[in-house]
Amino acid sequence: MAKQYFRNLPDIDYVNRTKDGQFISNYTQVKNFFKRGKLREDIFQDLTTFQKYDIKGDDRPDNVANEVYGDARLDWVVLLSNNIVNLNNEWPLTQRSFETYILDKYGSQEKLHEIHHYESNEVKDTQGVVLFPRGVKVSVAQSISYHEHMTDESKTVNPISRAITNLQYEEDVNNKKRRIFLLKPMYLNVVYDDIEEMMTYKKGSTQYVSETLKRADNARLFT
Repeated sequence: MAKQYFRNLPDIDYVNRTKDGQFISNYTQVKNFFKRGKLREDIFQDLTTFQKYDIKGDDRPDNVANEVYGDARLDWVVLLSNNIVNLNNEWPLTQRSFETYILDKYGSQEKLHEIHHYESNEVKDTQGVVLFPRGVKVSVAQSISYHEHMTDESKTVNPISRAITNLQYEEDVNNKKRRIFLLKPMYLNVVYDDIEEMMTYKKGSTQYVSETLKRADNARLFT
């Protein structure tokens, strides 16, 4: 059933290279983990098929899948929706893992409060027009000068920068990973059908055995 991603992976007869594989014709049947599913491009590029979601606390993909789809086994839909391959790098760290990571990276609590870089504060004129956006990397003494349209008065804001500590920087990086997109539940059946199609072997290859099995070439037969 398509809900369980790994059960849909087809098999491959892999050359047995263990000590028990005494004959060159020995094969071991294993799951073909190189056969990776993905969302169709027309689905992946259509933002109307997705909804925004913020990962909460230490939630894992299976927690998110259970909340949104009512089935923890659909964690793979969460990952495919965001093209996530490596959970360690692309999913937000748990609080404990985050604390361990930043201490390993910076070496001490004191260094966490050192300045990493400077970012701009938002600057607006009296009409509310944004003259300089918030969050742009700037120098410590960055300033901005402008004319008020109503009074033609020259004004200078100096500085417009604010210090971002190493801790704030790492928290921002981790929190950005919390903002993901999820396939809307109404499109799940389309994805189930697509995954089953992707995981089916097609006739024509010398490695083809059946729709769910192919046999790897045995290099020892040709040496």
